Amino acid sequence: MKAIQLQAPASLDNLKLVDLPDPAAPASGEIAVRLRASSLNYHDYAVVKGMIPTTENRIPMSDGAGEVTAVDEGVTEFKVGDAVVSTFFPDWIDGPVPDDGFARVPGDGIDGYACEQAVGPVTAWTHAPKGYSSAEAATLTCAGLTAWRALFVDGSVKPGDKVLVQGTGGVSIFALQFAKAAGATVIATSSSNEKLERLKALGADHLINYKEVEAWGPKVLGLTGGVGVDCVVEVGGPGTLDQSMIATRIGGHIALIGVLTGLSGPVQTRLLMAKNLRVQGLTVGSRAQQIEMIAAIEANGIKPVLDKHFPLADLADAFRHQESGAHFGKIVVDI
Repeated sequence: MKAIQLQAPASLDNLKLVDLPDPAAPASGEIAVRLRASSLNYHDYAVVKGMIPTTENRIPMSDGAGEVTAVDEGVTEFKVGDAVVSTFFPDWIDGPVPDDGFARVPGDGIDGYACEQAVGPVTAWTHAPKGYSSAEAATLTCAGLTAWRALFVDGSVKPGDKVLVQGTGGVSIFALQFAKAAGATVIATSSSNEKLERLKALGADHLINYKEVEAWGPKVLGLTGGVGVDCVVEVGGPGTLDQSMIATRIGGHIALIGVLTGLSGPVQTRLLMAKNLRVQGLTVGSRAQQIEMIAAIEANGIKPVLDKHFPLADLADAFRHQESGAHFGKIVVDI
C-alpha cells in the first residue's frame, strides 16, 4: 500500500511517500478499513514539524475515514461496506479522561491514517454520519469532536446562550455550526473581513475584526449588553486569553483548546477570580462523545466546511497551505 512516513529529522521536507506491505487480516475484535480521506489539524502539524516527538518513520495524521473491507468474525458493530471514521483516542471509550494521555493517538503514539489501508480495534472507529462523503467524515475526529466537547460536554450551551468563537479554523467553524444548531447567539472574530463575511453566511450573529479592534473583549461586552458571553472557544492561547476573560460573563466557561499564540504567558488571576470563571483545557474527546456528536450532526443536517483538497502524495503541500493561514475550514487529503 501507499503511505506517507515522517522520516528523521521531522520536517515537511521529510514526509516521504513509500510503499509498505498491506496490513495483516483483522484479528480478534478488529476491522480493516480502506482509507479514502484524512484532514489536517494543528496536532498533526506539530507532529510533522517535530514539536511533538514521535518515532522515526511514523505514519502521521490522526483523522481517517473510509469503508470497512473486512471484519473479525466476532465483530457485530460493523460490516463490510460500512462507512467509518476514526477515533482520536482508540482506548478512551467513555467516562473521564484517561491517564495515559497521547500514548496511542494515531499519527503520534501509533501509526496514523496517511495511508491506503488500516487495521485496528473496533474502538478505533465509529460509523460515519449518514450521507457524508469520506472527505466530510474525516473532518470530525479531532476538530469536530473538540468543538462538540467544548460546547456540550465540558460546557452546557443551550438555546439563548451566547458563544464566542475565534478565527476560521476547523474547530472554530464547527463550534459556530454546533452553537447555532443549539439556538445560541454566536460572536465570531477574525483578522479578515472577507472571512468574517463567510462566517456571517454560516450564521454568525456578530462579527469582530481583531486587527481593527485589538481590545475586542470590551467590544464583546458591549454586544452583550455588558454581561458577556456564556462560553468562549479559545483557540489562541495566552495571547488572547485576557480578552477572552474580559468577554466572558461572571461564572462563564472558557474552553482552552489552542496554542496558536504560544505555550505560556501571564494570566490575569485577578480577573479570573473576580469573574468566577471556569477555564478548562481539553483535548478532543471519547468514543462515546463522538457517537453522540454524530447523532446530533445527523439530526440537524450539519455539513463540515471544506477548504482545499490535496492528494496523499502532496501532504507536505497541504501543511504548507495550513501554515499560510489562508484556509477557511478543513483542509482535506484524498487517499
